[in-house]
Amino acid sequence: MADSRVAIVTGAARGIGAATAKRLAEDGFAVAVIDLDEKQCADTVSAIESGGGKALAVGCDVSDAAQVQAAVDRIAAELGGPTVLVNNAGVIRDNMLFKMSEDDWDMVMNVHLRGAFLMSRAVQKHMVEAKWGRIVNLSSTSALGNRGQANYSTAKAGLQGLTKTLAIELGKFGVTANAIAPGFIATDMTKATAERVGMDFEDFTKAAASQIPVARVGQPEDIANTVSFFADDRSGFVSGQVIYVAGGPKA
Repeated sequence: MADSRVAIVTGAARGIGAATAKRLAEDGFAVAVIDLDEKQCADTVSAIESGGGKALAVGCDVSDAAQVQAAVDRIAAELGGPTVLVNNAGVIRDNMLFKMSEDDWDMVMNVHLRGAFLMSRAVQKHMVEAKWGRIVNLSSTSALGNRGQANYSTAKAGLQGLTKTLAIELGKFGVTANAIAPGFIATDMTKATAERVGMDFEDFTKAAASQIPVARVGQPEDIANTVSFFADDRSGFVSGQVIYVAGGPKA
């Protein structure tokens, strides 16, 4: 299906991004593994290559327009024109509103929203030329509102609006755009949250699982599996949607 297709996954050095890159490689895509530090992508690339897949590590600050264009140009030259884009890169700078700095607001907006915009703008050219493409944006259940995350919640809600607009603009070119809103996923990011609130991570996950209908927290592979569906030919009539992968209904 996807032997000649190229996928880009941002924030793919670890966590959800790494699991997604590996899954797309299993699906037959050549995968560009993007993260802020190219060296940090080595483990993901090695895992893909040891499984017989093809991968390329690329260092890029997704909030920097020049770096984004250079990265996409390099990927197109070395792997081929990218037609799947997973906008996963993200950061958290949690704080209550009265303690949140402008820098914490701007950092989160720049990585999540500006980054997804810049990457989508740079990659859409290749999708339009191929008359086929898939954009998957990583939102979050925090888009519905979450205490201490005014910046993150706003960015994740904004990604849903971007997704729906991209679906409308690019649909006629054979390009779909969808968003995944994960619930609690066990990653370095949620470990950092546990540390911030002063809880042991195991206790933190147990507390979270007790509030989830399927009685467990999510794993990065749960999100990767959903990305795999959106990246497939068979999902071509699904566009502009937000799917909550959270172990139960969220919206």
